[in-house]
Amino acid sequence: MTSKSTSAAFGIPAGRTLTFASIIAGSLLIALCAQISIDVPFSPVPITGQTFGVLLVAALLGLRQGTAAVLAYLAEGALGLPVFAGGAAGAQHLVGPTGGYLAGFVLAALFVGVVLQRSERKSLLTTILAMSGGTALIFAMGIGWLFSISAIAGDSISPDVILNAALYPYLPGAGIKILAAAGLVAGTQSFMDRNSEKTTA
Repeated sequence: MTSKSTSAAFGIPAGRTLTFASIIAGSLLIALCAQISIDVPFSPVPITGQTFGVLLVAALLGLRQGTAAVLAYLAEGALGLPVFAGGAAGAQHLVGPTGGYLAGFVLAALFVGVVLQRSERKSLLTTILAMSGGTALIFAMGIGWLFSISAIAGDSISPDVILNAALYPYLPGAGIKILAAAGLVAGTQSFMDRNSEKTTA
């Protein structure tokens, strides 16, 4: 399977023009999902649709294009386009309280892309497991970054406080986003498989 003829994940045709278009479209989809944002009074991290968008794009576009789409999304926001959560923009967000989560998006895209690329059968369960691992990386990066900036600032914040503010409240929503994204990917794959069968029939 080559990048010239297919994407890494589900056999989407991928010439150079379509590859570029897919990357930009993926970044815009993540940006659109990011506008679904709910502020949490006790946390600097809002509840957003970003994770859903990242997981969906990573699974649909594959390792290279999915990761490139996430990097393009971060670049768009850093350059001033209002693509971050709630229409925020600016490079300062990459080093602010949510910076670890944004960096985690790249690792999540890489992880999901690698797992699905190496999987012989991209079943719903495989997709859910890949997305769960990607989500875990996002949380790990986000929480680790919050620990780091609090330590640099000289704040003696206990791990329980950070976990209560930046992890536990978000777990139910994360589960819902994983299931929704995996379901959409499975539906897309099934649709493409049916069309492929009609074409070759």
